[in-house]
Amino acid sequence: MIESSTGRPIRLGQAIWFPHPESADARGLVAVGGDLTVERLLAAYRQGLFPWTTNPITWWSPDPRGILELDQFHVSASLARTIRQAPYEITFDRAFREVMQGCAAPAPGRESSWITEDFITAYTRLQRQDHAHSVECWRTGQLVGGIYGVSIGGLFAGESMFHRADNASKVALYHLVQRLREKRFCLFDVQMVTPVTRTLGATEMPRRDYLTRLEIAQAKKCEF
Repeated sequence: MIESSTGRPIRLGQAIWFPHPESADARGLVAVGGDLTVERLLAAYRQGLFPWTTNPITWWSPDPRGILELDQFHVSASLARTIRQAPYEITFDRAFREVMQGCAAPAPGRESSWITEDFITAYTRLQRQDHAHSVECWRTGQLVGGIYGVSIGGLFAGESMFHRADNASKVALYHLVQRLREKRFCLFDVQMVTPVTRTLGATEMPRRDYLTRLEIAQAKKCEF
């Protein structure tokens, strides 16, 4: 568990331990190996790390880090119209595994996904221990969109979202933001900003600032 002289990421053993996020390489890769047990996943998120692949398992802490300030979530005119029309039934934690499967399914422009069956199994275990949650959008009994993520204290780490109907993922995100605000969460981590999340208000901050915010967020007692 010591960094090699070549500067390669640290290889993890069986002990639940991670190097400091600031040891990441230029891409944000911190460590390789370990497992996806509940204990290790929680330890990773508490240190500002998250896994991204399973073969091998890789642990990341990008710099800058993407976040979405809960009071700066941007609702466009078209999204506001959809929300008013309320075409979807919204639920929480009713179909966590199915939401992950929806996020993993092929979609236009994305033939494969980093969300493997190992990830789905691991995060479903987290959900059973109340550390992972989902928001679902239903239409005529069919799941047409959703989002899922990890919660620890006042942190919510958004992992992925999907849609099979117009604006369904954005509607799910809107309701997630409302829930996080209601429950007084203070840090919504989106890991890396994408063109879609940027239009919704996501911004970037230096890793060091993120870690400071993370320490404060973890100390809060929030229940999703």
